[in-house]
Amino acid sequence: MRTLLILSAALLAACGGDAPKTPTAVEEPPVSVTTAAIEMTAWPSTYEATGTVRARVEAAVASRVMGIVEEVTVNAGDSVRAGQLLVRVDARSLSEEERRAEAAIAEAKSAFPELENAVAAARAQQDLAEVTMRRMRDLFEKKSVSNQEYDEAAARLRVAQANVRMAEARRGQIDARIQQAEAALASARVVKSDAEIRAPFAGVVTSRLVEPGNMANPGAPLLMIEQAGAFRLEANVEESRLPQVRRGQKVAVSLDALDREMEGTVTEIQPSVDAAARTFIVKIVLPSAPQLRSGLFGRARFALGTREVLTAPEGALVERGQMRQIFVAQDGRARLRLVTAGARREGRVEILSGASASERAIVPVPAGLTDGRRIEVRP
Repeated sequence: MRTLLILSAALLAACGGDAPKTPTAVEEPPVSVTTAAIEMTAWPSTYEATGTVRARVEAAVASRVMGIVEEVTVNAGDSVRAGQLLVRVDARSLSEEERRAEAAIAEAKSAFPELENAVAAARAQQDLAEVTMRRMRDLFEKKSVSNQEYDEAAARLRVAQANVRMAEARRGQIDARIQQAEAALASARVVKSDAEIRAPFAGVVTSRLVEPGNMANPGAPLLMIEQAGAFRLEANVEESRLPQVRRGQKVAVSLDALDREMEGTVTEIQPSVDAAARTFIVKIVLPSAPQLRSGLFGRARFALGTREVLTAPEGALVERGQMRQIFVAQDGRARLRLVTAGARREGRVEILSGASASERAIVPVPAGLTDGRRIEVRP
């Protein structure tokens, strides 16, 4: 038995040899990259407040007279020019008043020639009575006429003078009637013109509140109009920021719907504070832009000085869904860093966590770069 075991061992030694070796993996060649510093940068410190775009000038167009609406010439969204006809109210009763005033003027003026003749006749009689009276006075002084004849001449003079005054008074009454009728006519025409309601300024109709057949009541809004090209952002600012906001201050305003940023100017700071929200309203005038509309959501950024923040080139940031990553060069290899990104400005992004100022970010990031891959940094 022992002999068999020895022989078996000898045979195995002759036929076997060393165990097979596992092949060694070939490492990929290094990727050529460029890097940029992750460094502390002085950035402006800002405070952001949200708000709503409103028209600087808005008017509720109303009627001054009561009547049935005959016509509405515009719809919501229409652009209008200053003085353009917007609404017409039934003015038939007003036209009747105008006709009555015109008739009163015509009637009064028709009596005017007769009164002028009466005044002229009365004055002629007065002149004759005055001449006769002078003659009678001379004769009376010479004792050539009796007392009765002298008294009769004096009486005729007084009657002629009274007739002149009466004729002139009647003419004055007619003048007053004409002036009164002319005033009534002017008033009727003004009221009639009020039946045609026109745009107070050039702008856009934002709301149509009346239809033909509705009753227009004095002071009740019929249309709402916003002045064209005049908008402002009404931002809600925390009460603690009140000392940092001033009139005339330049503010960066971004409008999400338009995907653009513009510079506005603070023109009004509302003195009262909302007790529930602990905010106050700051009104920021915006430059004219064709796509501006009331109701747009906006953000206002108020400059508060500068602050030191850690930043990296924006091109170094790799975004995969909700994850933010950058690759840094470390000991000849690419190392992946999960970072928290903040604000972006002038081609750089704020790094809130995940990297330090002692590292250099790979930018741009080559396609397919993975953590641990060998890299060769180009100068």
